[in-house]
Amino acid sequence: MGDAVSVVAFDCDGVMFDTAESNRVFYNHILAHLRRSPLSDAQLAYVHMHTVDEAFRYLFGEGEELHEAYAFRSRIDYQPFLQHMDMEPDLVPLLDWLRPRFKTAVATNRTDTMDRVLRHYDLTARFDLVVTARDVPRPKPYPDGLNRILAVFGLAPDEMLYIGDSSLDAEAAASAGVRFAAYRNTALAAAHHLTRLGQVRALLQGR
Repeated sequence: MGDAVSVVAFDCDGVMFDTAESNRVFYNHILAHLRRSPLSDAQLAYVHMHTVDEAFRYLFGEGEELHEAYAFRSRIDYQPFLQHMDMEPDLVPLLDWLRPRFKTAVATNRTDTMDRVLRHYDLTARFDLVVTARDVPRPKPYPDGLNRILAVFGLAPDEMLYIGDSSLDAEAAASAGVRFAAYRNTALAAAHHLTRLGQVRALLQGR
């Protein structure tokens, strides 16, 4: 497999980082300001996968409360929420092994927080390309982000391995025609299923 793959792309939430607690604290902070109940498990699962705009519309509808939520978010310092993110322990060793053998990329439904996450965890220089939801016309499950990576590197779909953990990732990969590795989610249709990121090296080496 390694001979065919030229770029390895990662989703952020649930793959590079366990962000469940970070997302819970962030959205509960906004919900509390609007005098709303904390996230349910179903709501947390939704905001974990979707863009912040989709999450806000899901939580607050389309009325005045939505505008109030956006206004409050614009005043929030995101830095304190970063401490609730847990980076996958194999991530940095894997990235250091991948480059320069392979191009590395991120395709995420995050928007304006992704750059700060990468800087905080000293990951910026370890990726050749980062594509967020604000960089493409449509977020996942549409394939726009993955297609953007293919176009920038001038690659065919079978030259990409995309690692994701959600149904949105699987749909995007299928639509783009790229090889998909499901991370800690055996319910997803995928070419490969991974339980830790360190397995990617063996996968690329054909073991």
